[in-house]
Amino acid sequence: MRITNKIMQRNALTNINGNKEMQDNLTTQMSTQKKINRASDDPVVAIRALRLRSNVTEVSQYYSKNIPDARSWMQITEDALKNTASIVTNMIEQVTKGSNGDLTSSDRKIIVEQLQALSDEVYATGDASFAGRYVFTGYRTDTALSFQSKSTDTTYSITEQLSRDAIDSVTHVNMGDLSGWTNSNYTTGAVAAVDETQIHTADVYRIRLAYNELDGALPKIEYYDATGTMQAINATGVALSTDTTTYAPDPYTYVSQNPGEVILLQDTGELLIGKDTYDTLMNTKDDPTTSLVNEAEVRITYDKTQFKAEDLRPEHYYACTATTWVVDSDGNNTATADKVIDYNQDYLEGIVEKQSIEYDVGFNQTIKVNSTADESYNLGIRREIDDLVAALQNVVNLEDLKTSIESKIASTTDPADLEILNNQLTAADKALSYAKDTCQKRFERGITALQGHLDATSLAITGVGTRSSKLELIEQRMQNQKTTFETLKSENEDIDITEVAIQLSSAELTYEAALTATGKLVQNTLLQYI
Repeated sequence: MRITNKIMQRNALTNINGNKEMQDNLTTQMSTQKKINRASDDPVVAIRALRLRSNVTEVSQYYSKNIPDARSWMQITEDALKNTASIVTNMIEQVTKGSNGDLTSSDRKIIVEQLQALSDEVYATGDASFAGRYVFTGYRTDTALSFQSKSTDTTYSITEQLSRDAIDSVTHVNMGDLSGWTNSNYTTGAVAAVDETQIHTADVYRIRLAYNELDGALPKIEYYDATGTMQAINATGVALSTDTTTYAPDPYTYVSQNPGEVILLQDTGELLIGKDTYDTLMNTKDDPTTSLVNEAEVRITYDKTQFKAEDLRPEHYYACTATTWVVDSDGNNTATADKVIDYNQDYLEGIVEKQSIEYDVGFNQTIKVNSTADESYNLGIRREIDDLVAALQNVVNLEDLKTSIESKIASTTDPADLEILNNQLTAADKALSYAKDTCQKRFERGITALQGHLDATSLAITGVGTRSSKLELIEQRMQNQKTTFETLKSENEDIDITEVAIQLSSAELTYEAALTATGKLVQNTLLQYI
């Protein structure tokens, strides 16, 4: 085959173009620092790159976003729980002081003020939030744990599902007509006839409901009979704890003397139970073969409309129905369908869903970040303090009354008046002795109850701490995986700059040499040899 100059030129240009293409590829790799720029450059590298990039993206999401969010959520939760534990601890300290029978009236007043202040603060930390989401309210992260302001336009029909343990016994001191004593009426009317025979105590069974200041509707009381059928007990009345007429001499004494009575005290949120009803409820027993039904359960349904700021919202704890009232054109309260909301109705069927919020923090790995209100913010904390404050305040009031009577005796010279005052002082001494004894017993019981609430809060703190420790281990593992995947991704995609730089320099030299050789080649023609 004859090789002509044209063939040589064409071959030279093809090789020069190949060298130029190689130089272009190497230059592109140097500028992008990537081995390939199109999948067609190397399909194997491209497929591996997609997989590794996906892994790096997932790990980065876990390590850089999900884990820090989870850690922040749990840190806020833990801080709130520790504050609550500190408040309950202070409560226990004050209650321990209050259980001392040798306190002065001034000491008791200070303890009352301290307990009331702590009671107002105990639930405030439960409204902690993270990024606009409340951390103790389960899935209802847009709803605060407590009311943020006074609420009077929504009526909650609340159903408390209680065990027999919720029924306790309380001692009430009845002062008779001594409660109406003043400096101006001590010698007139029924007050003048007061003596120690009017002072007595009454022991009564009760269920302390979650709220006080209830509406005046009769509560609905239900229990399971021996056949497992829900039965109702009719409440016989609604009263105030200070009522001395309808249920004379007072509701506590009245119920203790009438075993068939069941009276709701609106102001204190106590359901006073007669002996017959107590026996009926205490005879209920749970059947272990029915997992979703607690046959020993006592259900009490009542209405409450007046809520103070920092009262816990019922929808976070109970099966309830909220009816928001609107004023119609006639000035009457009405409710439309969109103003009636049912909450937690599954609770009545024995279905209680644990509203756990979980974060994805690793490959096929999640962690619970929240604690729910029922774990630590129990409504019984404030109700326990209400009981203790009432008992201690009763002692303070009687001490003040006794001081007033003694002062009156010191300034009185009339023998008839002195006889009346001495009888009243004896009655006040007896009432004060009863009140102190009752107060001490309540405070001793209160220490135990508050210690139980503190233990529950401590357990919740431990749970958060355990999950936080687990999160730290996951974070370390994700950090290692992130480093590993990024290294593999770099090895797969990134160039060795030194190697590519040498190859590019070699390609440039080859290209220049090819140009020189081809330039000399095209200078020679056949005419030069003729």
